[in-house]
Amino acid sequence: MTDRIVLAYSGGLDTSVAIGWLKERTGKDVVALAVDVGQGGEDLEEIRQRALACGAVDAVVADVKEEFARDYLMPALKANAAYQRSYPLVSALSRPIISKYLVQTARELGADTVAHGCTGQGNDQVRFEAAVAALGPDLATIAPIRDLELTRDRAIEYAAVHQLPIKQSKKSPYSIDQNVWGKAVETGFLEDPWNAPIEDLYTYSKNPAEASREGVEVTITFKQGIPVAIDGQAVTPLQAVERLNVLAGNEGVGRLDLVEDRLVGIKSREVYEAPGAIALITAHEELENLTLERDVNRTKRDLENRWSQLVYDGLWFSGLKRAIDAFIEETQQVVSGDIRLHLQGGRATVTGRRSAQSLYDFNLVTYDEGGTFDHKSSKGFIELWSLPSKIAARRDNPLALSQDAVSIEATGAASLPAAEAAEAAAEPVTVERTQER
Repeated sequence: MTDRIVLAYSGGLDTSVAIGWLKERTGKDVVALAVDVGQGGEDLEEIRQRALACGAVDAVVADVKEEFARDYLMPALKANAAYQRSYPLVSALSRPIISKYLVQTARELGADTVAHGCTGQGNDQVRFEAAVAALGPDLATIAPIRDLELTRDRAIEYAAVHQLPIKQSKKSPYSIDQNVWGKAVETGFLEDPWNAPIEDLYTYSKNPAEASREGVEVTITFKQGIPVAIDGQAVTPLQAVERLNVLAGNEGVGRLDLVEDRLVGIKSREVYEAPGAIALITAHEELENLTLERDVNRTKRDLENRWSQLVYDGLWFSGLKRAIDAFIEETQQVVSGDIRLHLQGGRATVTGRRSAQSLYDFNLVTYDEGGTFDHKSSKGFIELWSLPSKIAARRDNPLALSQDAVSIEATGAASLPAAEAAEAAAEPVTVERTQER
């Protein structure tokens, strides 16, 4: 091992200042790693050059958008992942792949330590370090913002004194994280949950009030749970997300404002944009309603919630998640077909669904003449289905039964025809005991 630290580098204030701080505090050289997960903004080469100008001995860039969409976003889509039934795990999904490249780069360069720019208040510190622990348990991890108590004011002062090539103001109002799956915004005036979001927060979507009056329709074709075409045009997973970010975003779809329960035990107010994610999850879930058996679908909905919690909590590489992945993957074998969405006024509404794997049987469903559903079978089904409740009611609510019913039940003749039951009730009951064996 060499005395090197691989730093997850975003190009912003905190990670730029962290390069010099880490060198001063540890005596180790710092290698900056910039990972492109579709966050947009600056060119990766500009970020790489900034890292070098801030003191990194080397800077590595990795364009992983295709891998991110294929191996991280598609499993999330198959799981209909939404933490607290709302948040499509925008940031949580990018941390495992960044951690993977942190460990991979450390191995390639012989580094013994990795670092990230997270604070001690958020979830990302857990996500990075839990992932590194799973992939590189021998590696040490440093979080300079958290471990060295590097405040924002000190970071700005450090950048000014050392003339680092970054543009940052003390008045910068928000903390923003984004990738191709969506955008997360927090801090500033949003820390008061009574304050409404302002339009300046949003870049992935138009104001729903200003979107087109008619809206647009889009047909998404899925094959085994993965979108493979939009309006008949073949797409890769990445292209599907990017295309729907535009189509759904233009109609104001995907805006979320919620107070969420962080892993570290505090509540935080977050504003999210995820037009493509919301549109795809809406379509995918409806296709499952069409193609999955009732009990499989019900069980999957329960496991989706657990899957989302695991990923939110930084346990992407855990054994439990792998086990749930196996179940979800099995369910997706029949999730193929088309879903038509109407995108309008901030909503993605399913207006049509079809599949060769559909379990929807018109002849069983129709109320018209010629339907094949046997109505007579329902009476016996209901009697058997409700029998446990009926038996329990006899035990737990005897006063709810009529006196006659109680009397007949006491004689053991409740199941006899009326005439025989009356006769049985009038006759003495003889109990014959046998020796237990």
